[in-house]
Amino acid sequence: MAYLEIGLLGPFTASVCGASIVPSAAKQRRLLALLAVGSGREMSMATIAEELWEGCPPAGPAAAVQTYVKQLRQRIAGAVSRFGPGIDPKQVLSRGHSGYRLAMPEVRVDAREFELLVRRGEQAVAEGADERAVRLLSDGIALWQGQGQALSDVRMSGALRAEALRLDEVRLAAVESRIEAELRLGRHVHLVSELTALTTLHPLQESLHAQLMVALYRSGRPSQSLEAFRRLRETSVRELGIEPSRRLQELHRWVLAGEAVLDGPVRALAAF
Repeated sequence: MAYLEIGLLGPFTASVCGASIVPSAAKQRRLLALLAVGSGREMSMATIAEELWEGCPPAGPAAAVQTYVKQLRQRIAGAVSRFGPGIDPKQVLSRGHSGYRLAMPEVRVDAREFELLVRRGEQAVAEGADERAVRLLSDGIALWQGQGQALSDVRMSGALRAEALRLDEVRLAAVESRIEAELRLGRHVHLVSELTALTTLHPLQESLHAQLMVALYRSGRPSQSLEAFRRLRETSVRELGIEPSRRLQELHRWVLAGEAVLDGPVRALAAF
């Protein structure tokens, strides 16, 4: 069966029957990415114009969009020609009542698979099945290409930027949930290096710093746990003009006092 495969988790990819249909021209690439994000749903001309021209469309934007669509259909035609007759590019990229739609009978989108695995992982967390949660969340996170953001090689505004930011937030939340589950499983030692890198990438993310502090403390490194708090506080005051949250300050006091609670199964580190 012919299929459409879309990659949003990192550099943008789109292929029909295994052949890439992503153009190098910026506007066509951006249009295809927008249609791919909404694959199976019609994107209105208003949404398309806002994305392509960032609120300042030319006179008669519909004509320009039609030209881009024609060029994209030519790329689709070249891809489906390898598969054989019977696939009409105008059905793959179709015109609707108010805009355009990208669809095929079978569509594979990495972002959809990622979010499905995350939902299953979060359900496993809720059920207390930490081993299963770690496996599911790790499988979902592994679908990302590198550490870059979603659609990392596409210029974005409007709907595309909103979707990329949303996916990035889902990934970060999934990483935090996976680490929290691994901490409950007693894997604090091997988490230290990952959390050190993550807190460098996200210097104001309190939940990650809380997890790093706990991992260091449980690894017999309380002084480094306190140092992690100091770095967060320094950055927060310098960048935001505020102290860390009361929850982080409470965690800091627990480390100073060597509270026994830090050695137990802290179930909600993400709340710090």
